[in-house]
Amino acid sequence: MMVSLGDEHVGYRRMDLPMLKLSVVGGRPFSCGGRPLFRKQLLKARYGVRDMDGSAERILQAAMGTPEDHSIIFLAHNGPTGGDAGLGANVDDICGRDWFVDGGDHGDPDLAQALAQLKEAAPYSVPLVIFGHMHKQLASGNGLRKMIVVGNNNTIYLNGAIVPRVRPPSLTAESEGTSRAFTIAEVSNGRVEKIAETWVSVTGDKTRLEEEHILFSSPNRGSVHASLL
Repeated sequence: MMVSLGDEHVGYRRMDLPMLKLSVVGGRPFSCGGRPLFRKQLLKARYGVRDMDGSAERILQAAMGTPEDHSIIFLAHNGPTGGDAGLGANVDDICGRDWFVDGGDHGDPDLAQALAQLKEAAPYSVPLVIFGHMHKQLASGNGLRKMIVVGNNNTIYLNGAIVPRVRPPSLTAESEGTSRAFTIAEVSNGRVEKIAETWVSVTGDKTRLEEEHILFSSPNRGSVHASLL
């Protein structure tokens, strides 16, 4: 997978998009949440990372070279620990552990540390932190996870882990093809305008929007409501 992505692989790296005035900074590869480093020997061999502090430093250094007129979108497998309220204190929080009764925080300490240090070191705008890992459907069918948090600093934390991502044809659906989940974020001038969870039907080379659930809409866009198409 890393070979296939080539220069677009952003683990511990940054990809600048000059036409959009955006930069994408990647978090730690192989993350699975929580305080221990996952695949520690592989991280050490491939990236020279031995602990969480070293990992946070790699993320921070990738971000620090961002052009001054760019906003930064962080992209990681798992979300950050701590930080703004609502990230991981409860079972159904965006980074909560739904297989433990007390929930607890299952976010990545290194990502949280890098975000905090970046805000102290430079006046970069970070409108969006995107990740997945923690599935929307909670364990044992105990409801749904909160998939978005708007932080106190206007940074939006977005979990895109809708699983399964592909639904088979329904007996009542018009389409005979599959339906596939996409989480779409619209960003304009470094500001998030809209975020929506969508289901798109795919039949051969034809696609059709089946569902759109609005998770966030900027007040400047006017009133937008979730809709079923």
